[in-house]
Amino acid sequence: MSGIAPQGDLTVDQKDLAAIGDRAFKLWEDLGRYGRAAWSSSQTAASDLKTQGFTLGGAVDRVQSRWEEQLTSLLDACAHISNHMDFTKKAHQGDEYYIGGQISSISTLDKGFDGGKGH
Repeated sequence: MSGIAPQGDLTVDQKDLAAIGDRAFKLWEDLGRYGRAAWSSSQTAASDLKTQGFTLGGAVDRVQSRWEEQLTSLLDACAHISNHMDFTKKAHQGDEYYIGGQISSISTLDKGFDGGKGH
């Protein structure tokens, strides 16, 4: 034996998918609110410093621009995760309904064959 433990099937229920999607959406909301507030403050600071003749204003402006790029990237990732979890949840609901219907049909067929025993 190789020492590797046997691995089972990956299982996720609707509650798990919903929780992941909800947390991603909440993170998106909070990042949008607080991340943009920080961006706005640094933008104001950069402008004030430049107006007063401080070269530091340009550096703060560059940091602020990079912050906006990174924040936008992170917001996009959170939105993608949230949307994907919603899509996955809906897709799996459809799969569960289909599989349940198929198993129900097989069970009905089996009963028909069981009724023929002894004839």
